[in-house]
Order: sequence, then C-alpha cells, then structure tokens
Amino acid sequence: MEIIQIVGLGLIATVLILIIREQKPMFAFLLAAFTGLYVFLFLIGKIDAVITVLEELADRSGIPDIYLQTILKIIGIAYIAEFGAQIVRDAGQESVASKIEFAGKVLILVMAVPIIGVIIETVIGLLPEGG
Repeated sequence: MEIIQIVGLGLIATVLILIIREQKPMFAFLLAAFTGLYVFLFLIGKIDAVITVLEELADRSGIPDIYLQTILKIIGIAYIAEFGAQIVRDAGQESVASKIEFAGKVLILVMAVPIIGVIIETVIGLLPEGG
C-alpha cells in the first residue's frame, strides 16, 4: 500500500506545482525537488533491506564481497544520476541534465572495469590452449 501513498503524494504535489508555477516558479521547482527527495528518502529503508538480502545470498554462494559491493555502487550511481538529472530537467536545464547522465555512465564504466577484467580472464581460462 506504500505505492498508494507515493502516488497520492505525487498527485498532490503535481496539483500544487501547477497552481504555484504561474505566480512563483521558484517555489514550484522547490516543491518538486523536495517531493522527489522525500520519495527517495522514503525508499531508502526498502533499498537497505534489498542490500541485506543480496549480501546474505552472496555470502552463501561464496562470491567475494568486492564484486557485490561494486555492483551495488554501480546501481547506486545509476539511480543517483537519474534522480539528479530529473531534478535538473524539472528546472528546465536539459543540457545540464544530459551532462549528469553522461557523468553517471562514465563513472559506471570506471567501476565496471575490474569486473569486466575478471569476466575476460574467466572466459580465457575456459578456452582450450593452443588455438
């Protein structure tokens, strides 16, 4: 039922933003930003529960912690970059939003390089020697 609360908050915020935007565009933007931040903070507890379950599964499967931590950081970068870009886009700054998304993609690539290296080494190890 939490989704009903989130959607309700979003609808109320949207109506208020539409009313306020004509007279005070800055307040409308702030309301949109704070609404997004509130939803994000509301979901932090859920995200923490998912991370805990993933850590338990990784421990049982024998996957080294560094890989799970790296994947979780990559997911975090993706969500934060998207959230930031949407806030900036709400302010009408499409070009800055594009730069935030690009930076997120580059940081994800940088974080993924060690995992890609391990995958390549594993594949090479599976190939028969002497071509």
